Amino acid sequence: MIVAELEIYHSRPIAPTRRIALGRCNLPVDSVPGAGGMLLAGVVAHSAANVEADLREGLVHLIEDLDNGRRCPQPRVKHRFQTDQVGLIKSTHRLVSNGDDLSFEFDDELGRPVQQALGAIYATGGLPDEAKGEIFNAIRNALLWIGDVDGRFITEVMGGRKASMAELLSWNDPVVWALEILGIEADDGGGASKRVVQRRFRSLLRDAHPDHGGLDDDAAQRIADLTEARRILLAAG
Repeated sequence: MIVAELEIYHSRPIAPTRRIALGRCNLPVDSVPGAGGMLLAGVVAHSAANVEADLREGLVHLIEDLDNGRRCPQPRVKHRFQTDQVGLIKSTHRLVSNGDDLSFEFDDELGRPVQQALGAIYATGGLPDEAKGEIFNAIRNALLWIGDVDGRFITEVMGGRKASMAELLSWNDPVVWALEILGIEADDGGGASKRVVQRRFRSLLRDAHPDHGGLDDDAAQRIADLTEARRILLAAG
């Protein structure tokens, strides 16, 4: 049985213009996130890993704008969002139930991953205010998901913690982001030695702490960014 369905209309991959529109949206969000929220996050998780690197940060900023009710001038992420479906082709994604089991049916043969992700993000932006905030949190987590979009995804992503902005911005090119956060120049291998990373991390961590002049309002986020940057560079080293 189909419990949620999303139709995304989009340009053909080879078309010179890039456009997105929504079709039929059966997205129940009772008991948020509901079946609709699960499907939207699932579409993003299924698509995100294959989105072109130069478009990823644009998705993050679009999510922030829609979640905060900001105006979204077009085009965004190199695609124009519109209501007109003329000349576009359709991809249909579903969440289906078989008894107590839920599974996803993704239709992505005709559209590019970024088009599928954009459709799900814009659909979330059109949900009632009382639902879309939590579902956008799930979509933030979905951007970072690694692995199959299955029952484990539903358990671990839906209703979980909100991914930090540091994690989202590092999704595009984590090593470059981490080097910028720590203010380190890349070595010949494109990274940095563990000794340099640890020394720089300790210095910046001390400066960020309120006891050493860091601003209380900014300290927690700054410390989180520094910690995530250190983790990325040590793992890459």
